Amino acid sequence: MYRRSIDDPAGFWSEIAETFYWKQKWNPDEVCTENLDVIKGPIKIEWFKGGKTNICYNAVDRNVEAGDGEKIAMYWEGNEPGQDGRLTYSELLDKVCQLANYLKSVGVGKGDAVVIYLPMLMELPIAMLACARIGAVHSVVFAGFSADALAQRIIDCKPKVVITCNAVKRGKKLIPLKDIVDVALADSAKNGVDVGISLTYENQTAMKKEDTKWTSGRDVWWQDAVPNFPAKCDVEWVDAEDPLFLLYTSGSTGKPKGVLHTTGGYMVYSATTFKHAFDYKPSDIYWCTADCGWITGHSYVTYGPLLNGATVLVYEGAPNYPDPGRCWDIVDKYGVTIFYTAPTLIRALMRDGTEYVTRYSRKSLRVLGSVGEPINPTAWRWFYNVVGDSRCPISDTWWQTETGGFMITPLPGAWPLKPGSATFPFFGVQPAVVDEKGQEMEGECSGYLCIKKSWPGAFRTLYGDKERYETTYFKPFAGYYFSGDGCSRDKDGYYFLTGRVDDVINVSGHRIGTAEVESALVSHPKCAEAAVVGIDHEVKGQGIYAFVTLVDGVPYSDELRKSLVMTVRSQIGAFAAPDRIHWAPGLPKTRSGKIMRRILRKIASRQLDELGDTSTLADPGVVDQLIALADS
Repeated sequence: MYRRSIDDPAGFWSEIAETFYWKQKWNPDEVCTENLDVIKGPIKIEWFKGGKTNICYNAVDRNVEAGDGEKIAMYWEGNEPGQDGRLTYSELLDKVCQLANYLKSVGVGKGDAVVIYLPMLMELPIAMLACARIGAVHSVVFAGFSADALAQRIIDCKPKVVITCNAVKRGKKLIPLKDIVDVALADSAKNGVDVGISLTYENQTAMKKEDTKWTSGRDVWWQDAVPNFPAKCDVEWVDAEDPLFLLYTSGSTGKPKGVLHTTGGYMVYSATTFKHAFDYKPSDIYWCTADCGWITGHSYVTYGPLLNGATVLVYEGAPNYPDPGRCWDIVDKYGVTIFYTAPTLIRALMRDGTEYVTRYSRKSLRVLGSVGEPINPTAWRWFYNVVGDSRCPISDTWWQTETGGFMITPLPGAWPLKPGSATFPFFGVQPAVVDEKGQEMEGECSGYLCIKKSWPGAFRTLYGDKERYETTYFKPFAGYYFSGDGCSRDKDGYYFLTGRVDDVINVSGHRIGTAEVESALVSHPKCAEAAVVGIDHEVKGQGIYAFVTLVDGVPYSDELRKSLVMTVRSQIGAFAAPDRIHWAPGLPKTRSGKIMRRILRKIASRQLDELGDTSTLADPGVVDQLIALADS
């Protein structure tokens, strides 16, 4: 299959695409049109253009029409043990249609943006599917982002509606989501973007209606409005290249990038990767722990599984609440067969000891998966030996927000696994490891990971910023898509990802641009300058280490440290909070003013014997000052 996918991509992907419903077929002579070489002209990627389809129809209606209306589409497990729910495919279709009809009634139509700021309730995938049904473009914002970060995204995509809920509980902590939305909407309005409607779901277990702050005329209760609409809604047939969703991801410049995915190729790719990388069977109960605010929750909670008619588990709470055995309690309760999670969760549970795992049966598990960052071999072995009883293959998947679906991944049972390796490329994916000059290397090597040809799930542009799209991903190595990741390939052809090579830190699988954190720190009135680097962290993979230069005359204090961390939390979100603030009278800079992050990384990780040549610095004495302050 892989050989055919490379030799005859048009034939290979057309055959798979034909298993879905298309209102109108694409031009068979133009299955794929692409140019990945900036030297030859503008970057262009198109798949199945001219074909008309709808991803919601294929993910929901098609399963009902095939006789699976009574099959469970989603199980929902609440934050507190004992809170749960379920929807069959028929019930899911009704709920999606009611919300789609409501959105149409308030003027949302094809091409309009809708921002979704919800926790992991079933209403989150329902909202995504309802937008897709009517051709609207959803932009899900992770409900851990701050009001500032939410406002930034609202201002960029100018939605007609924001969908949220009044509050959520994660573990014991209450998070008032609607208060955050209110602040973001006020901020957006000041910047000229007025959102007419805030549709708010009452999440009764977290907060009652009467305790929720309310702006009449703008705020609408989901439960008061949506159930009044009919449970039938016509499908908007869209072109394969019409936009499906926007998802903002961190970049190295500080301004989040609106990654734009279109409909046809993404549908075919997310469904096919799910089917093969997890060896999916119709009897599976599938649980992916990711939030829909990230790409994993788009491709592998909502679209990929439902396009295969799978039963998906959606979990609202924290993975270690009320204790570190919660995941395995849930696995046993629902008979989960495929469990897909992130290395950061595996490392956290590993630290809590094996007794929380072994007190549960986990006999239902047959395939494990890992996503978000490279998994270190120690965590891989623990996941394999302890969680999977040494009998469940691990699909350690490498991919990105930009790729839409898995790029390098094991196929369970198809070839031997190596701890820490994503193994081999998926169908249609041609990886290349290149050196600094962009020369492709053969055999055993390490360098920069690029992709040679387009694949159906590839993103098509950065919203409103085609120039940045080309500069970031296609200019570094002409003729290739550049992933921003480093990679090594062993003598057997296995790929091992080594992490970001640009100024992006991967914390618990979340990409955070160093520039975003730096600009948040510098916005603090007492901070003159900041430089942020990533350091190894035993649970999160990478931690955030910030060097901070204060305004002249301001004394160092622990209160100030806390205040700086709080500034980052309020501007970006708790997940971007620095793990360590290192006072810096000055920063190591070249004579042209460029901060030498290489030196800061060595100081942060205490590799003081590897500082290298510091003679090119404008003031080499700064390095000794930083070392002296390392533990203060």
